[in-house]
Amino acid sequence: MVLPGNISLCEVGPRDGFQYETKPIPTDLKVQFIEALIEAGLSRLQVASFVHPERVPQMADAEAVVARLGSRDGVALAGLALNMKGVERAVSAGLHHVDLSIATHDAHSLDNANMTVDEAVREAERMTKTALDAGVRVQIGLQTVFGYRRPGDTPLTNILSLCELFVAWGAHEISLGDTTGLANPILIQQVTGAVQETVPNVPLVLHLHDTRGLGLANVLAAMEVGICRFDASFGGLGGCPFIRGASGNVSTEDLAYLAESVGVETGVQREAVVACTLKMERFLERRLPSKLARIAELAG
Repeated sequence: MVLPGNISLCEVGPRDGFQYETKPIPTDLKVQFIEALIEAGLSRLQVASFVHPERVPQMADAEAVVARLGSRDGVALAGLALNMKGVERAVSAGLHHVDLSIATHDAHSLDNANMTVDEAVREAERMTKTALDAGVRVQIGLQTVFGYRRPGDTPLTNILSLCELFVAWGAHEISLGDTTGLANPILIQQVTGAVQETVPNVPLVLHLHDTRGLGLANVLAAMEVGICRFDASFGGLGGCPFIRGASGNVSTEDLAYLAESVGVETGVQREAVVACTLKMERFLERRLPSKLARIAELAG
């Protein structure tokens, strides 16, 4: 087994995690969590999504969160945008990184963004140009890459064509999302390997959900084929409000533990992330999927 010496984690809990919660999270508390996660060594974070507040009420304070955080040396704060209005809001808020996200299945695209995949691609080209013209770095993510209703039912040729298109537009990074949690280690290596061959000079990010308990196994499989960037969410917060049963992201602290246990550095202070998870559990009044949080709880 050949693994990278280090990997980079993007903390998506303040976006993907918070937006999935129905209990309103005050702006002050959101900022406190983000600042604590930065202190824990996470240098890239998705801090908000710029979406319609009626569809995702938890993100109605996106501009306020970004304003409170300001700029941080050595820290990349990103916002998610699903349409042109979202990009314009993210740029106006002062963010230097914007993450775009496109569905690969029409049914999911209609549920998530109210447009077909072809319509989403045309919109994404305009969004990318607007962000790049404003001097903002662009990451374009593909959803349900590893399957929508069953593993592998998203045509790989479609994924590769879209990746080539994104690179031609000038995207700085590409994210591959296992939105429904259907990926397995073999599928991870097959798809990421094909994408790496197609767009070899563009950093790839994996956004993995742990719906069927294979999240960390998929991380290890991806590291074996050279993937060095992963999204993760403290506590395992998150999900997709438009996909039934799509549970949270891979837990940040559990992923960091896996990496370090096999000699891969992350720069993340696991104990500090666990402290954030336990604090969030107290606020939500329920346990989160994090395995390390349970160990810390038992240890007192």
